[in-house]
Amino acid sequence: MTLQDYQMEHVLVVPTLLFHELGHFQGFTSNVAPYLTTLLDPSYTSYRKRADVEDDPSFKQLIPYCIFRHQGKVFHYKRGKLQGDGRLRSKRSVGIGGHISSEDQNGESNVYREAMWREIGEEVFLEAEYTESCVGMINDDDTEVGRVHLGIVHIFELEEPKVRAREASIIETGFAEPSELAESYDQFETWSQICLDYLTSQ
Repeated sequence: MTLQDYQMEHVLVVPTLLFHELGHFQGFTSNVAPYLTTLLDPSYTSYRKRADVEDDPSFKQLIPYCIFRHQGKVFHYKRGKLQGDGRLRSKRSVGIGGHISSEDQNGESNVYREAMWREIGEEVFLEAEYTESCVGMINDDDTEVGRVHLGIVHIFELEEPKVRAREASIIETGFAEPSELAESYDQFETWSQICLDYLTSQ
């Protein structure tokens, strides 16, 4: 994404106060349904300029965060120098995903899933059959990035370990056991650390 695109993009947000009313949590929760029913209700969502909300904790930007897993091993990668959000650059990650954009509104389909699939298609080649489920949500108010985002975690159980980077900013990819990745815990972005805690506890 160019700087001009970033400045012009409008992303889906919900008031942070609404999230608190539904039940504030820090870290990971598997109790997804009560949140998503309300947070994805168009009567509560709005699209605002990304440049304005990236530093405004009164809003939470909803982010699909997709984990690809094959026989217990998860896809992981490092965010390269071209990665869009400088606050995450050079960090390792187990999640693929991004913002829900006003351009994802298509009338015929669910805007959330439209955005999720657009982000997957932009970032990787997913070349295996899979089953997909929404397993939890992430909130991290302890970091600058986390304060303005709310993650919705999906796990894709793959029939084969076939995921390849499409974006140049996704480097050093592979599949590994969560416990093995946890040995390099400090190298991962906070959301991935939270997911690794969840995955290693299963």
